[in-house]
Amino acid sequence: MSEEEDVVDIKFRLGDGSDLGPFKYNSSITVAMLKERIISDWPKDKKVSPKVPNDVKLINSGKILENSQTIAQCKTPFSDLPGSGMTMHVVIQPSLIKAKSEKKVDDMPKKTTVCSCTIL
Repeated sequence: MSEEEDVVDIKFRLGDGSDLGPFKYNSSITVAMLKERIISDWPKDKKVSPKVPNDVKLINSGKILENSQTIAQCKTPFSDLPGSGMTMHVVIQPSLIKAKSEKKVDDMPKKTTVCSCTIL
């Protein structure tokens, strides 16, 4: 396999429809490394921005990618077509928002359902 075949073009589609990239990556790069690149290149004008890699979810072909996966493991048959690259969707879920939403759920009163049965 030549060095040229090991390189993959990836662009990241943000929630508002804008893109980061495309960037060229070696196919042995992991998803965790991609997340770090996204954080470092994140546009400063966005309201919500990721702080740590766990704030970022990458989705490719409808699947949430695991941090340990390599780009080679994420490829689809369409990404091998000449002139095509990969588009990964980026979902930001900051830890602060998670903590607030979990607290709201915990603070809600718990419903209790009581059933009564009559045995004949």
